Amino acid sequence: MNYKLGDFVRFVDENLEGYITRIIDKDTIGVTDANDFEIPVLASKVTLVHGEVPEDEITASKQTTITAQTPFVSDGIYLAIVSDQHSNSVGHFYLVNETSFQLPVSFSTEQGGNFKGEFVNIIAAGSTKKIYSAQLGDIHSWPKFRLEILYHTSLNIAPKPPIVFHQSIKGKDLSVAKQEITLLKQKGWLIKLDQPEAIIDADKLKASFFK
Repeated sequence: MNYKLGDFVRFVDENLEGYITRIIDKDTIGVTDANDFEIPVLASKVTLVHGEVPEDEITASKQTTITAQTPFVSDGIYLAIVSDQHSNSVGHFYLVNETSFQLPVSFSTEQGGNFKGEFVNIIAAGSTKKIYSAQLGDIHSWPKFRLEILYHTSLNIAPKPPIVFHQSIKGKDLSVAKQEITLLKQKGWLIKLDQPEAIIDADKLKASFFK
């Protein structure tokens, strides 16, 4: 089954169509119709509707180009979570690269000791890529995320240390207000991946023990 959350499909045996809003198992999906009713159906009983513009292509058209004349931006890498434009129950995960670096990225998930490679690509400077989709209501059963990100540029700029993000997304991450995500032109939740490391002042730390 090659269908993904958010795909627009049409039923083979009925005059129905809608968006995939749930992957139930390896053979069954949930399709939400125009009346916002989710219908379980065998994946073999639907067909992908061509002519719908894939969301990745829409995103690509919004990407900005970094030129040699623009100031070099070295900070601003995020994991963004946005609702599907057709169903608020589905969330899409994007890597947002606001920097001037190219970012070679490897993304995998871990659940119950099982690992799955989900995405590998290069995120261009000032652009985004969708890397994963999930049911927002199933956050308690989301897998653990593992993102490994390198920095690359052909300019005379020192590369930064790689980013390794290996943790689960918690409810508290989605409990804050949504923010406007300029590169996606919609609101969503942002998790900053290139947080500066905390600098520990040894003298202050020692003084706190005495207190």
